[in-house]
Amino acid sequence: MAVIYLASRSPRRRELLVQMGVKFEMLLFREGTRQDADTVEDPLPGEPPDDYVRRVTRLKVDAAWQRVVMRKGLRRMPVLAADTTVALANEMLAKPADAADAARMMRLLAGTRHRVLTAVAVAHEGRVEMRVSESLVTFCPLDEARIDAYVASGEPFDKAGGYGIQGRAGAFVSRLEGSYTGVMGLPLFETGELLREFGITVP
Repeated sequence: MAVIYLASRSPRRRELLVQMGVKFEMLLFREGTRQDADTVEDPLPGEPPDDYVRRVTRLKVDAAWQRVVMRKGLRRMPVLAADTTVALANEMLAKPADAADAARMMRLLAGTRHRVLTAVAVAHEGRVEMRVSESLVTFCPLDEARIDAYVASGEPFDKAGGYGIQGRAGAFVSRLEGSYTGVMGLPLFETGELLREFGITVP
């Protein structure tokens, strides 16, 4: 039987919860164009990446918990939400809008070190707890041919920063300082800590 709700459409987060041995149910909005709990919000003017990822994750988990409260038939299990942000200096790189945007991001990241911030939050009965994982990722230099081939693969388009470390772009990573699963989108160490705080047994 499920012990939490996952408020995210990300297949990587589902895979990582399965890897942890945590049983869950999906919790998503269904109403047409209404924003669901995985919708990425626009940054506020001048908002630092660290503040952004915390704010958006809090919005997601609050909206998801309200969904549980409003739907009387749902079991009142804890809700987990997360958000991942890629930051180069103070520029946040969201999911690419198109192929040109994906190529632009790869050119920015090539040969540089950037930060990946993933915030994860759990809400239940008025209580909300959050953890943030910060990782430093260094990309090797990339020529236009490698960038073009990567963009043509279609992999960049649903991922913050235009890449997933678990996919083809893993070959671009010359150094990782931090959490591999945090870069994927759900840091398992921090997630396990949170779930245990809410009395959920994590293997």
